[in-house]
Amino acid sequence: MKKFNYIEWIFFDIGSTLMDETKCYEKRFEETVCGTDISMEEFKDKVIEFFCRNLKGDHEAVNYYGLSLPKWHSELEFLYPEAEYVLKKLKSKGYKLGIIANQPPGTQERLKHYSIADYFEIIISSAEEGVSKPDLKIFQAALERMGCRAENCVMVGDRLDNDIVPAKQIGMKTVWIKQGFARYSSPQSETEQADFTVNSLSEIPDLPII
Repeated sequence: MKKFNYIEWIFFDIGSTLMDETKCYEKRFEETVCGTDISMEEFKDKVIEFFCRNLKGDHEAVNYYGLSLPKWHSELEFLYPEAEYVLKKLKSKGYKLGIIANQPPGTQERLKHYSIADYFEIIISSAEEGVSKPDLKIFQAALERMGCRAENCVMVGDRLDNDIVPAKQIGMKTVWIKQGFARYSSPQSETEQADFTVNSLSEIPDLPII
């Protein structure tokens, strides 16, 4: 079994990690193909095809068909059923929790709406920070503000490119959660290989690293 440094912090992504974005994607697909002869199913299949190639599927599919990407309807997201229980359990075990996510403005208010904002010591969002993952600067900002060392942190996220690769690069431990469309991706190199892989949030409190 791997040996890990003392873990003090656990950082989470939001989309397809704490929040189920299924309805957001469905709305995006519906608006994308509206007025075309492309069916929802055909477009979704193309999205999955690109995600299987470790690309951001919806963006690549839009480019493939020469269409425009409609706005993201974050109001349609909802909290995974086990999310609050897992956050509460991790806090009870003494971990400090944070958010590092690519999100539109208003992240903290949305987390308050779902009654989970108070679980987090820090919420770093790309919209407010002015820098997006996978740029290491957004990870460095979280570490510097909290005065923590990367080797004492875990990053939990659904995206290999945005979460696992940069977190590993900066020195964090990593947990890949296979939810949402990013579950169709697969590690192609050691840099994309997470320390642990889970299929749901409920598995996180029982990981050896935790």
